[in-house]
Amino acid sequence: MEFSLSSFDGAMPVEVTIDEDNGRYMIRKSDTSGEFFNTPNELIQWVKSHFREDEFCHPQEFHGMLDRLAEYEMKNV
Repeated sequence: MEFSLSSFDGAMPVEVTIDEDNGRYMIRKSDTSGEFFNTPNELIQWVKSHFREDEFCHPQEFHGMLDRLAEYEMKNV
């Protein structure tokens, strides 16, 4: 599962990746720095704690991502 969200603070989109097949759980921020996680749940908690709707050009994309992450959490509890 991958998400690409346009943010107001950079030219590069924010990318959120949960790739269970390859064990990749990471975020690339708009400044091209990144965060890497050992589990998808760690990534999801980081997103909930650090990203806000008003950081993104299209809030509906942000909410769509949160909805899909919540569904993922429910399936993998």
